[in-house]
Amino acid sequence: MKSVLVIGLGRFGRHLALKMQEMGNDVMIVDKDAELVELMAGKFTECTIGDCTKEPVVASLGVENFDLCFVTTGEDFQASLVTTALLKRHGAKRVISKTTQDIQEELLKQIGASEVVYPEREIAERVAVRYNSDNIFDYIPLTDDVAMYEIPILKAWVGNTIVGIDVRKKYNINIIAIKHGDELRATPGPNYVFREDDHIMVLGRSSDVFKLASKA
Repeated sequence: MKSVLVIGLGRFGRHLALKMQEMGNDVMIVDKDAELVELMAGKFTECTIGDCTKEPVVASLGVENFDLCFVTTGEDFQASLVTTALLKRHGAKRVISKTTQDIQEELLKQIGASEVVYPEREIAERVAVRYNSDNIFDYIPLTDDVAMYEIPILKAWVGNTIVGIDVRKKYNINIIAIKHGDELRATPGPNYVFREDDHIMVLGRSSDVFKLASKA
């Protein structure tokens, strides 16, 4: 379990705070809008109304005690910049700030953000990759060239095993899970027999995955 501070209760901040808590973390929420805090107060044990661009407010939060501090006031860049700087000044261990523009990402890192998240860009990239091919059903980037994909199997694979097809050697990918309808089989063994309508979750270079997906 981690201790998490979420500053900013816009749509992204609210969803983030709820998900972090759902995963078993201890979450504190902060926003200068009293109505937003009151709206969420029943879901969190620690809630604070305050403007985190003001140093006394940040100083009162004990930010050095949190494992993660999220700044999700990305729509107000000046507020995001000041809040990030104040968190670092007061000893925050790890600050993750939300942004909406590339230039903002650079500035936030310069003043101390440990990481910067750009939700709109990340979602747009995932949507573009998914709909660029009829056979890409999901996509999670790991590096510029490596990602996890969900793709259908080739028809010729039905009735054959992973080791029989020699997937890794022949296609240069690693199968990390197999989906069949609502069933998900993680880390399937080499003797798994492919079934019709199987989808595979694979890890590999984009060029290799696209080449395989184009054949499905």
